[in-house]
Amino acid sequence: MSAAMRKIAAFLFGLMALTASPLGAQVIVYQEITEEIVEVPATGSDRFVAAHQATEEAPAVPRGIAAYGPFRVLDKDRAALVDATDERSPGQFTAMLHAFPGIRTIEMVECPGTDDDRANLRLGMMIHARGIATHVPDGGSVRSGAVELFLAGARHTAEQGAEFAVHSWADEFGLEPKDYAADAPENRAYIDYYRDMGMNEAEARAFYAMTNSVPNKDAKWLSAADMGHWVRLDALPAKPAQLDSRLAVN
Repeated sequence: MSAAMRKIAAFLFGLMALTASPLGAQVIVYQEITEEIVEVPATGSDRFVAAHQATEEAPAVPRGIAAYGPFRVLDKDRAALVDATDERSPGQFTAMLHAFPGIRTIEMVECPGTDDDRANLRLGMMIHARGIATHVPDGGSVRSGAVELFLAGARHTAEQGAEFAVHSWADEFGLEPKDYAADAPENRAYIDYYRDMGMNEAEARAFYAMTNSVPNKDAKWLSAADMGHWVRLDALPAKPAQLDSRLAVN
């Protein structure tokens, strides 16, 4: 083959390679995209309850000294939960504790539930692992998925005017706990969570059955005393006694 012919052949070979490579690249990209779609884990369904219309005026939502998603840092020892959690909440909780490692109590003020049930359970495990207490002030409202976060506390306290609301969850297909076998993974996840929070098997099953006694579109409302029948509530710290004005010295 002459030098000219070799140059022409080399040129044609290079041209063929260039025209072939986009097709090969497209196949590779298509395969990568297909694999990514299959492997992305599904997020949890949302679960929340609207505010109770009969509730007395709730405490004002605190602004705090710093905000991390639904969390407000009140001081070096306390944070408040003031909104629904979502898939970002575990990371926001981690960031909050990195900046304020001394937080020991979460005040649950206005807690309607969660936009991602799976992330919410992970958040509860994180709260429990850090030994943080949960407290509901007078007028505080803990509803739906937020109840799992209340249970996550190393200690649980609730003032007399606190309220709770529970109901069945519903997944992204509209199915509820009753639509699955009692020990199906969808139900077992909650029973195992309650056990991780300190309940025994019988207590976990009984509490879970109570929360599922009403459908997802409804709600069962509980007072602090009602919740105390299901979960151990620690005694509230004594408030400082007020000085009797009759004993005051002028």
